[in-house]
Amino acid sequence: MDVKLKIGYRIKELREKAGMSQKDLAYAADLDRSYIASIENGQRNVSIINIEKIATALNVTLKDFFNNAEFNKDTTGSR
Repeated sequence: MDVKLKIGYRIKELREKAGMSQKDLAYAADLDRSYIASIENGQRNVSIINIEKIATALNVTLKDFFNNAEFNKDTTGSR
């Protein structure tokens, strides 16, 4: 799976778990709602700075953000 889709799915998963709308998350992270939507849809190459803003708004650490089964899969084919 494309890393942009993995990040988008993770943000959506955490946002919904927090009971937040895209608008709520955008406000809390000081980002535009349409930007959040495009990230969740895998259409944006989001910067680590904005990932940190989003994680903070979702009240999770970057470690917790990336501690997910999708990110822990070996996609290189090596061990």
